[in-house]
Amino acid sequence: MDNFVVAQLIVGLLAFATATLGSVGGLGGAVILVPGLVLLGWSPIEAAPIGIAMSGAGALAAVPRQSLSGITNHRLGVAMEIPASAAAAAGALLSVLAPEEALQYALGGAAIVAAIAGGLRRGQRNLPVDGADLATSGDRPGRLASAYPDQEGRVIPYEIRRLPLGVGLIGGAGLLAGLTGTSGGFIKTPVMSEVMHVPVKVAAATSMFMVGVTSAVTIGVYTSQGRMTAAIAPAVLGGLLGGRLGGAMQPRLPAGQVRVVLSAMVLAIGIILVVRA
Repeated sequence: MDNFVVAQLIVGLLAFATATLGSVGGLGGAVILVPGLVLLGWSPIEAAPIGIAMSGAGALAAVPRQSLSGITNHRLGVAMEIPASAAAAAGALLSVLAPEEALQYALGGAAIVAAIAGGLRRGQRNLPVDGADLATSGDRPGRLASAYPDQEGRVIPYEIRRLPLGVGLIGGAGLLAGLTGTSGGFIKTPVMSEVMHVPVKVAAATSMFMVGVTSAVTIGVYTSQGRMTAAIAPAVLGGLLGGRLGGAMQPRLPAGQVRVVLSAMVLAIGIILVVRA
């Protein structure tokens, strides 16, 4: 088996694993895949398109199932993705000029802060409300607040907090996504959960919905720069399979466990990025 085939298999397997984890935690997976590929010898310029393609494929596979489960807030996702996509396009255009060391420090620092914020909180912020139902508490025109069902079918309403701050931070996540090919989900999910008080499972599912749009915008710019390679194909296949698996798992997991796993993953990623910078 030649080196080319081995490299394609490695990319496909890594994409499957990271897309599964990314779909469960709302990370998009590329924030794990891109550093992993760099550790294995890919250059950041080569790894970024692979990561963003995998994230887009994973989101494409995961979002329909998550949407049917009733946990994705589409109105919030569309509102937040407008600045994120614009910033992602700008970041992708600037990506060939950005100093790699400074970028890794920025990514690692943001990941560590997000992990600490999510990991320190205990308990469940949003609780089921007796008598509430999705018909009256769910998505309605003119409002971003919504509700979602828990594992027992109880309805949990929630309100959106600090919207302007959240828009600014998620715009920054879009900029980093374009610069690095990491999709920005590892920042979007904690921002929605910890800054905007969106329930963690809703934040993860909504982040995956947003990751698909960010990925499409960024891929367009990367393609115009001539950065797409043969490794995109196994990354997309692994992303589709992993996203489908992760999307099926995510609604069934308790919110507390999702938050703990997410925080541990993001913390590890942040430390790796800072150490390697």
